[in-house]
Amino acid sequence: MSYSGITLALSKGRIFVETLPLLAAAGITPSENPESSRKLIIGTNRADVRLIIVRASDVPTYVQYGAADLGIAGKDVLNEHGGNGLYQPLDLQIARCRMMVAVREGYDYAGQVKQGARIRVATKYVNTARDHFASKGVHIDLIKLYGSMELAPLVGLSDVIVDLVSTGGTLKANDLVAVEHISDISSRLVVNQAALKLKRSLIQPVIDAFSAAVGTRVTA
Repeated sequence: MSYSGITLALSKGRIFVETLPLLAAAGITPSENPESSRKLIIGTNRADVRLIIVRASDVPTYVQYGAADLGIAGKDVLNEHGGNGLYQPLDLQIARCRMMVAVREGYDYAGQVKQGARIRVATKYVNTARDHFASKGVHIDLIKLYGSMELAPLVGLSDVIVDLVSTGGTLKANDLVAVEHISDISSRLVVNQAALKLKRSLIQPVIDAFSAAVGTRVTA
């Protein structure tokens, strides 16, 4: 059954929580909290706006193929996805963190790079890692993991990891140190290009409200 309003794809957790003020600025209030609800489609106070709750890594796919008109995804996720067919009008400046290279305490990362050693890299951000080390001319073997990245250097699976770092507490607790900054990460608004043309009267006010809210917060 087709839906004539607009559908916004979100993931649970930090991004959802930090998106709530932006939704409020656009006059949108979710009818339920996805953290406590089992529903994957959540209505709002507006009959023409609904939310779908998906995995963070799936947000760009839902928007790309038109199952959602808009979505909010971290730049890390978009870099891995490639962003094909997505309009990215706005950096929302939420869920901010850093993409870093980290190693176990005592590992001579700079020395290994200087010697031209081949480095084993564990990460779920394979495209980001591949591009970063290629730009430095470093030869690597990529090991894709889906979680608990910090364990890999501790048990000899990898020499280094590439992962998101927020406070650095998890690295410290596992005797790891960040040795190289790859990029700053924040969440972006992504829009299906066809939907923007067909539903501009509904989508553009949301983009404008988000933009105004971000601008107010940045200048405050």
